[in-house]
Amino acid sequence: MNSVGQHTAGISEGQGSRAIDAVLGQAFSILLWEDRTRGEQWVPSYNTKALALVDDRFLRVAGNNAVENGQRTFEFQGVLPGTHELVFEKRMGWKFTAEDRRIFLVQVAPTGKG
Repeated sequence: MNSVGQHTAGISEGQGSRAIDAVLGQAFSILLWEDRTRGEQWVPSYNTKALALVDDRFLRVAGNNAVENGQRTFEFQGVLPGTHELVFEKRMGWKFTAEDRRIFLVQVAPTGKG
């Protein structure tokens, strides 16, 4: 499993986007920090015929009851081989525009390296 933000294999950055090497049918993870106290929420946009969201978890890391921030883990699986764009926008419920944007180019290979 590949994960962005922790131990990664096949992740590279360039020109405002990050490349992820994935294998058809195998899961990969993307980790993003989220401060829910401020109303932040990462929202993914992607071709649902090419990638499937298989899990979405939030791990709270704050030590007191008044703050809710932590890591949000999105787990995807490549459904179609090829290069697919995966865009995350950090949204606030009361704003019309995104606070931040992360772009990932996911290269899904038909089989693993043997």
